[in-house]
Amino acid sequence: MGKKIKDTKVGQWLKEKAPNVLSVVGDALPSQGVLGIVKNLVDKDPTIDSASLHKIIDEEIALQDGVTRRWEADSTTDVRLTKLIRPWTLIAYSAFYMLITVADGVFEGFNPPEDYVNLLELLMLTVFGAYFAGRTVEKVKSGANP
Repeated sequence: MGKKIKDTKVGQWLKEKAPNVLSVVGDALPSQGVLGIVKNLVDKDPTIDSASLHKIIDEEIALQDGVTRRWEADSTTDVRLTKLIRPWTLIAYSAFYMLITVADGVFEGFNPPEDYVNLLELLMLTVFGAYFAGRTVEKVKSGANP
């Protein structure tokens, strides 16, 4: 859920076959609505054979649906750890980030390696994006207000 379209198989296909479309939608997240727009843009260009793109997009949608179903199953299970793993991961990363921020401000010699900072940024974007997007999808599908 955290990947942008340009970082997926759809993005690779667009880069080769329809770079103009990729330049428009490449930074969007591949939600089903955006993938539908990509299909429409490519279908309107008669110079592009879009059959292979349709297959790739259908695979991406199926992958996203699988993740959503897994998260829905996690939230309805009786196993407490399964229900709590996502919120506790979010809390742990937030606490770790706050510790590093405070340490950076308090200790003059504290300077974490750039690789660790980049890794933490990537992990936090993934965890926060997946948690909040996943919770929104779960609530929308269950009929609750997001």
